[in-house]
Formats: sequence, structure tokens, C-alpha cells
Amino acid sequence: ELDRIISQVGQKIEPAQFAQLFDFAFLTLHGPQGEDGAIQGLLEWYGIPYSGSGILSSAIGVSKTTQKDLMRAAGFATPKTARVSREEWLAADYKGDIIYKLIHQIGLPFVVKAPNQGSSIGVSVVTENDLQKIVAAINRSFFIQEITAAEWKSYSEAQKIRFITSLTDIREGIGLPVSLASGQVETRHALSLHGGEAVLSHPEDLYNTLEKIVSLENAKAILANVNGEEEVLIEGFLPGKEFSCIVVQDENGEPIALPPTQIIKSNNVFDYRSKYLPGMTRKVTPIDVPDEHLATIRRECCRLFQALHFNVYARIDGFVNSLGEVFLNDPNTTSGMLPSSFFFHQAAEIGMNPSQFLTYIICTSLVERTKAGKNSIFLKAKTLALDEAILQLQTSETYKTRVAVIMGGFSSERHISVESGRNIYEKLASSGKYEPLPVFLTGSEGHHELYVM
Repeated sequence: ELDRIISQVGQKIEPAQFAQLFDFAFLTLHGPQGEDGAIQGLLEWYGIPYSGSGILSSAIGVSKTTQKDLMRAAGFATPKTARVSREEWLAADYKGDIIYKLIHQIGLPFVVKAPNQGSSIGVSVVTENDLQKIVAAINRSFFIQEITAAEWKSYSEAQKIRFITSLTDIREGIGLPVSLASGQVETRHALSLHGGEAVLSHPEDLYNTLEKIVSLENAKAILANVNGEEEVLIEGFLPGKEFSCIVVQDENGEPIALPPTQIIKSNNVFDYRSKYLPGMTRKVTPIDVPDEHLATIRRECCRLFQALHFNVYARIDGFVNSLGEVFLNDPNTTSGMLPSSFFFHQAAEIGMNPSQFLTYIICTSLVERTKAGKNSIFLKAKTLALDEAILQLQTSETYKTRVAVIMGGFSSERHISVESGRNIYEKLASSGKYEPLPVFLTGSEGHHELYVM
């Protein structure tokens, strides 16, 4: 079926065909297999240069537990942490003992994280000593969902469908495929009597399986994503202003921190939904802190970039409190690249449009791949050809139509206007035909003025 769909929209290619089709791979993959060194290793095996960090850096960048160990060793301020293994969690009939130990060790509030995921998937903030809520948060980071026969039987048809829809949506559930976790002998026996399958890959199969377990009054289905975590990370909650900072390498390989962006959220955690759904967060670049605190953020982000052996570029998140103390967490070797992402926000602050910034990342990536000592002659030739093409483009004289992009205003929707205006500015700036000029309308309803950046 997959082959049939691929044939309708394009052409299926094997790694051995890469070199026939492209010279460079710009990676925008997130999470396991995408930013953990797997695809990077595959591309290196087939001699294809790619964007971003290499194999080692990527493997470090996706492992939150490894990061914490390296950060402590390098002297970075980190919150209290604890780990809970999957085996320990599933073996405990009463989870209260584990939770009591975590609260005693970490305190409240704390953050529960899936340590090997991207895009803040499987992240929850626990603010109160509520056993049911804490169990649900830890289950979510393990990508486990529990439901009893009694609960399922109490649902209406619409509620059952909503449960399945939520569970299969990775933004709020555990995703598919799922299996029945170990230790459910009675439930497995009931399913075997009904011809049930151990691994469920389709929402309809999951629905039918849950329909079958109601034949056992005390049955409980513990559904676990087959790609779930083997341990979860518990961290003390960090107060202060939250920020995200893009760090890039200069031509000598030294890190440069771009102006960090403050993240103003509608809830306690910058999770998958907050990152990618409109209206969930507001971004302010640069972060609104004193200049000396801003300098500390940028300095610490550069130091962490080097300590974790990152290269080309990275996105580093953190918090800064009123005393100027900086706590960094969850550095990523891949950044989101939506029009409103930090990647383009911060590049615009230093005067680079998307085309220029992406070209810079490609050039830096080629240089970084050359350092690995694989296909060096080939890579140097590609780098030289790209440099010559850029120089030729810069020296060619073409007339561009000047366009004012007017944004801002004094209504309640001014933040939407600024986001839209920034996007239009970036799109026009990437064109060879237009020279955009950002113009901001500011003031109040009774008095307003225009100014040019």
C-alpha cells in the first residue's frame, strides 16, 4: 500500500541513488532517526554532505539524560533531576511509593520528560501532589495509556471515538502502533479468545480490541507505544523568563549566539501544541531583560554549544531569573523552520533574510563536513563552486522594486500584524525582484506615527 501511494505522488528512491539526484541534503527531520545521528550516518556512508551537526553531536543533542550528565561535568547550573525506569514503573502495583520518593527528592512543581524525543513531545508539568495526575504525566512520557474495562464501558459512542482520536494524536496522546504491556495475562487471554493481536497499528483495530476487554469485569488495558521510552526524566521546575537562542558557527568554527527570543506561553510548558499551533504562544525578540542578563544568556549558550560538541547551528532553550542566573536545558541540533520559528526570527534581527541565512547554513555545513576527513577533495570543490556562485550573484546588478511592508498598529491584533508583516518581509527579501522596507505603525488610537527600521 505504501509503495502504491508513493508511486502516485513521486518516485521511491534507495540510498544508493542519492548521489544521482542531489548534491546536498538539508535536514529538517525531528526526533528519533532524524536528529539522533541515524540519518546523518546514512548520508555519510553514501557520501552526501548534509546540514547541521554530525553523528556524535546529533546523538548527544537528542538524549536529554546524556546532556544533563555532560552539563553537570562542565559546571552548568542545572535543576535537581531523577529518573524512573519503565521496568520499575510497570512492576509497581501502587505508584504512590515512587511518586512520594520523587516529590521528596525533587520537590514540587516538577517537569516530566521523555528523554529521547524532539519537539517537546511527552513533556508535562506537575504542580500539585495529585496521584492520579502525576501517574498520567509519567505514563505520557513513557507513551503509556491505561484504561479499565469499567471506564471503557461507561463511555458513550462519541466518547469512545474521542478517546481513540486523542490517543492516536501524538500531540496529546501516545500515537500508534501500540502493544499491550507485559503482565496483563487475563487481558491477553481474553483477546486471544477473540482473535486479538498483540500489536495494534490502526485506530479501528484499537477500538475493536477495547470493545473485547469489557468481557472481563476487572480487566485493565495498558497500551504502550512500541517506540516508547525505557526511562523518564524528572526535573525541578525552573522559574523565570523562558527563552530560546539560535547559536551558529562563524567561518572559523567559533559559536555566535543570535538575539534570544522570549517565549510567553498560555500554559506552563512549551510543549508540542504550544510550539506549532497558532495563538498558543507569543514570541519577543530579543528577550526583555537588562543588557547584562542578555549578554550572560548569549555567553552561556555559546559555552554549552562547545561543551556538547555541537556544530553548524543549534537551538538552546533556557530560563533566566530576576537575578540574571541562567539555566539552560534541552539543547537541540535541529530547529523548527516555520515562517514564525526562532530560526528566522533571530536571523532577521541581525539583518539576514531566510535565503541568506539558509545559504549561510549550507556553506558552514559543507565546511564542517570537510573536517571529518571523508571525501575532502569533493567537498572542498563543492564549497568553492558555491562560493563562486554566491559572489557572482552579489556582483550582478538588477533593479528591484521597493515595497514598504506596513505592520504593527495599536489594535488588540497588532501582534498578529507584526507576525504577518515579518513573514511578508522575509518572503519578499528572498526574491530577486523586490527590496522590502519594514514600516511600523505605532502609538495609540488618538495619536499614531510611522517609523522605518
